[in-house]
Amino acid sequence: MSTITIAMIANNEEKNLARSLSSAAWADELIFVDCGSTDGTALAARDFPVKFFSRPNSRAVYINKQFAADQAASDWIFILDADEEISPSLRSEIRRVIAAPKGPAAYELPRKNFYFGRWLRHGGKYPDRQLRLFRRGSARFLPKPVHERLETDGGVGRLKEPLLHYPYTDEEDRRRKLEFYSEILACSYALKNRSRTLILLRPFTRFAGAYFIKLGFLDGWAGLKTALMDFSTVLASALRYRKEPDEEQ
Repeated sequence: MSTITIAMIANNEEKNLARSLSSAAWADELIFVDCGSTDGTALAARDFPVKFFSRPNSRAVYINKQFAADQAASDWIFILDADEEISPSLRSEIRRVIAAPKGPAAYELPRKNFYFGRWLRHGGKYPDRQLRLFRRGSARFLPKPVHERLETDGGVGRLKEPLLHYPYTDEEDRRRKLEFYSEILACSYALKNRSRTLILLRPFTRFAGAYFIKLGFLDGWAGLKTALMDFSTVLASALRYRKEPDEEQ
């Protein structure tokens, strides 16, 4: 019978861990990597049967996610973020596909995003497909500074049940993550030597794409606030990029 490891990294996610790790407790193995947390994340994680590791935090998130995956001993690996939850129906579907004798080397699945008191259906927030489940040794994280992504050696199937995502617990959490993502986006622009003019246009095209083209307005007030929040993150990264002293070199 196939076994599964659920692997997670976290930085200052104390408020989310009970929900996320409880939803993963059925796994044969739980890998948890604390990345320089200064709150109670490490203590909260030890309330669960995790294999605990500690590493410095890195803006290149893929480095620590790959480290977590490399510690796994099971046949299959599922990458779970600290602000996500595996529902009972998704758990059942995962168990079913990994038990099949033949099948793809990896699976992607839809992700539902909970913003401002509502599950969003538009604006690019659903189905928001994520590749998270793969046979050990068949996938690795690409070296991308933002929106880390797995590259697989075999075919990719699709699960039907969604992963549940709660991006922000409160306003303080939102500001912290805005700061983090705007910083790594700015670094990404610098690495790609992006045009300053194009970067300054990105917040506006991002808002128009999400709210109008991808119908974010159909999610009502929550859809508008989410589009504006994403606008703020991309704007902050664009303003950071303008301050880079060597950007024209």
